[in-house]
Amino acid sequence: MRAAGPGIGAAWLGLALALAVLHVWSGSDLGLARMAALVGGAGPESFADVQFREAMLPRAAMAGLAGFALGLAGSLFQQVTQNRLASPLTLGASSGAWLATIIGTLLAPGLAATHGAWFSFAGAIGAFGLVLSISGLRGLTGLHAVLAGMAVNLFLGAVAGALLLLQSPYFGHLFVWGAGDLGQSGWQWPLWFVPRLAVAVLVAVGLGRVLALLRTGAAGAEARGLHLAPALGAAALTALFLTAISVTAVGMIGFIGLLAPNLARMSGARRPLTELAASAGLGALLLLGTDTIAIAVSSVSRDLVPSGAAAALIGAPALIWLARGRLSAQDHAQFRLPPGPARVPTGAVAAIVFALVAVPVLALVAGQTDAGWRVAVPGDLVLSLRWPRVLAAAAAGAGMALSGVLLQRLIRNPLASPDILGMSSGATFALVATALLAGASIFEIGAGIAVLGSLAVLVLLLWFGRRHGHAPAAVALIGITLGALLDALVKFALASGSEDTFAILGWMGGSTYRVSPTGALTLAAAVALCGALILAFHRWLTLIAAGDDVAAARGLAPRLARPAVMSLAAILAAIVTAFLGPVTFVGLLAPHVAVMLGARRAMAQTALAAVIGALLMVLSDWLGRMMLYPMQLPAGTVASLLGGGYFMALLVFRRRSG
Repeated sequence: MRAAGPGIGAAWLGLALALAVLHVWSGSDLGLARMAALVGGAGPESFADVQFREAMLPRAAMAGLAGFALGLAGSLFQQVTQNRLASPLTLGASSGAWLATIIGTLLAPGLAATHGAWFSFAGAIGAFGLVLSISGLRGLTGLHAVLAGMAVNLFLGAVAGALLLLQSPYFGHLFVWGAGDLGQSGWQWPLWFVPRLAVAVLVAVGLGRVLALLRTGAAGAEARGLHLAPALGAAALTALFLTAISVTAVGMIGFIGLLAPNLARMSGARRPLTELAASAGLGALLLLGTDTIAIAVSSVSRDLVPSGAAAALIGAPALIWLARGRLSAQDHAQFRLPPGPARVPTGAVAAIVFALVAVPVLALVAGQTDAGWRVAVPGDLVLSLRWPRVLAAAAAGAGMALSGVLLQRLIRNPLASPDILGMSSGATFALVATALLAGASIFEIGAGIAVLGSLAVLVLLLWFGRRHGHAPAAVALIGITLGALLDALVKFALASGSEDTFAILGWMGGSTYRVSPTGALTLAAAVALCGALILAFHRWLTLIAAGDDVAAARGLAPRLARPAVMSLAAILAAIVTAFLGPVTFVGLLAPHVAVMLGARRAMAQTALAAVIGALLMVLSDWLGRMMLYPMQLPAGTVASLLGGGYFMALLVFRRRSG
């Protein structure tokens, strides 16, 4: 920070001590005098004494240590990439560490219990490498790298969610831990953390000259004798190691590594080592403060409030604010899709018609039994179980595809889809919150609640995005961040770990398992009605896509027409979410495939995207039932894995073509 004498340091130290006292006091019934005595070495005389010494004090220490590590990691990432939006979360490292730890716990629990940090470290390296391959080394300085990191987060989150769904009766604690759990039952984790953090701090301090040279640019650093690749690798590995030990000890806690370095610079930290120190200290303060809020809310609500979810409630709005003011010209560039023909070839039409018949028939007649594969006309009982799932999956896929077409044409943004823009998350939060507050089943909540949640996100998105003219990267990042904020709220609600929680967790995978015949018919009818409305107003889509001036010249009022049709997109996403749960990436993928096949006019793209979305969801539902028989994966989870891979491939194409 600015050289303002020792008074500044004393003020920060005093704030840290005050926060630590407030933290332990908020979770204990003891008086300050008794707390001071216990800290001074007095023996425990009651359960409250033991709880204070073995739970609250270690928790405060762990919050400070983990926040220190995350703040330091965020500063390293931001100084290496020269990107103020870089952090363990936004570059995908946290999700990679989390997924690797889950895999290690499921496959080798004994090894993961003793060497979990190495699983996390490997996962963080792999995820960061994936982001690097998507954005490229030069792309790390812009919003494109953050967008790639958030896409990797979504994809890895889908994989982790699938694993937790398969093992939910036995590994439910991983869900709470994944939301960020600072709770302690002794001093073993703080004592484990300290030596590893000390090593990373020593390495980071040794990188001071490297970080100073990097500020002159790659060419300037190399001209001064810096070997760029080893230097970048050392700094990145240090940040990834800090991320890994934090995830191992306390789970997923996002946004601390983003906020702390930015606050450090706003406070006056300019030199590399000064920024590292200030970021680490502010990270500790932020997590201590966040955990204090989590403890206080938990005490009032009598339910566990994950600290990571509380951090997301603060950090997600901060990311939106930071992103809105720091877009480069490259970030405003339009995303281009891979080229395709001017019209749909006859062969493609024939293949689509064949698939439209073959895929539903396959889903109805082919299946696995204990005796192996069986392909036969199903009996009445089996048919009554299968056809609602097939119809619901087809309707959901078509609905999400139609929603995606509307959003992409109205915003003129190929990255727009109801899940990327957070509309599905809004509907999900509205349904989950209503179910838990009302004590009702998630499957009994009406679609109207979901529509309200989805429309609320749409309003926020339009308001936040208008400053940059709904630039593709900006809108996508704002939508993903809104989704992260709403997901944090959902984790708040689901942290109790009750039986209702596991039912909701299964629903959140996008499952057709509980859809009744009446529900399937209702969903299909609702999507068909919305589809008819879209066809009736297809001229609006064509005119708005051509530009607001063209639309106005033809007698259309874009300021009224765009929100009206976008509301229809939000309603479609909400209806699908109400019946199946959140379905991701279908609304992104289906419109793209339709365009790449040659459907470039509004009517043609709408119809073809609906067919592709329906086929994708029916196929995903069938694969989810068959791949791991007798266990099942929700259709939405399978579609997320397929669509997430496509989204990352699209970002790679954009980098190579732009």
